[in-house]
Amino acid sequence: MKSFFHIIRLGLKEMISLWRDPVLLFLIFYCFTFSVYSPAKAAVMEVKHASIAVVDEDDAPASRKIFDAFLPPLFNRPVKIPFNDINRVMDESQYTFVVDIPTRFQKDLLKGQAPTIEIVSDATAMSQAGRGPGYIENIIAQEVKPYWNGPKEADPVMVRLDSRARFNPNMQQGWFDGINQIINNISVLAIFLTGAAVLRERERGTIEHLLVMPLQPFELMFAKIWANGLVVVVAAMVSLLVVVKGALGVPISGSLTLFVLGLVDYLFSVTALGVMLATVVRSMPQFGLLAFPVFIVMNLLSGGQTPLESMPILLQRIMKFVPSTHFVSFSQAVLFRAANFEMVWRDMATMFLIGSAYTIFTLSRFRKMLAAIQ
Repeated sequence: MKSFFHIIRLGLKEMISLWRDPVLLFLIFYCFTFSVYSPAKAAVMEVKHASIAVVDEDDAPASRKIFDAFLPPLFNRPVKIPFNDINRVMDESQYTFVVDIPTRFQKDLLKGQAPTIEIVSDATAMSQAGRGPGYIENIIAQEVKPYWNGPKEADPVMVRLDSRARFNPNMQQGWFDGINQIINNISVLAIFLTGAAVLRERERGTIEHLLVMPLQPFELMFAKIWANGLVVVVAAMVSLLVVVKGALGVPISGSLTLFVLGLVDYLFSVTALGVMLATVVRSMPQFGLLAFPVFIVMNLLSGGQTPLESMPILLQRIMKFVPSTHFVSFSQAVLFRAANFEMVWRDMATMFLIGSAYTIFTLSRFRKMLAAIQ
């Protein structure tokens, strides 16, 4: 009980130190507000309000119908341009797509021939250029059906697919980006806050004051873990409810209580990782240079950006020992698919085991660091 009260009081000291650090307070505020909202709203991967121009060399009812079919929100209102301006407007990046409808287009349709429409795409707008031609092709195919006099069943459909998107029926990229940003920011803040707590005391010399007190190394370490972990939990939940659910309008399908339990489980390991990295370096700049690559690896290879199954087999096996891999799987299952405890307990148990291993190793490193200071 004596050690428990020591850990509680030392944790309160950590919170007071954090409260008096305006830079870290601003970092917490930014990571769970603008850093979540901006990518979800600005980083649009689907075709939305794409700029398009049409070269109508036929000027017939069929071509005019195609021109009128490009409507918001997929496309901006189309603009007619002459054929000779195609290269110029593409070089000047005025339009993402230019549709060139040839002469005799409607006559060829009525004769049952298959005329060719040229679509010029600006591939520097990579996401729209990759998906946009498919949308344009479907729009044109629907609009020219009344004018087609060719064989109706030239390519009969043997199997008809009926696709239904679950959990994100409109496939809005912002829904995924908002949740993913919170997951990533939880990792980076947990690492940086705990690491900064250790290095702040070393740089200011306050750690020597603590060493002359009747305190154990594990009391100092666990105080930093629970205090900074609590700050991350509160900030993440406020961001999830206010920014993601409120401002972005993303529905939260699963249990928030279960998510908090999994978050605490994950912070048990990732905060220990932050303390361990702080024991390797001697200053905040060195810590930033070491922690940033670690966070980048966790961010890119944990399954949040790219599905884990798409990675090489060896890399998949290595990332199984990284707690963020299991936290990404847990978070997406709970928040998107409304998974219950029976569905995610394996991820939670794995995070706890990895966290225990991290904590044991970190405690040994932390004791060596304190012994070197003494």
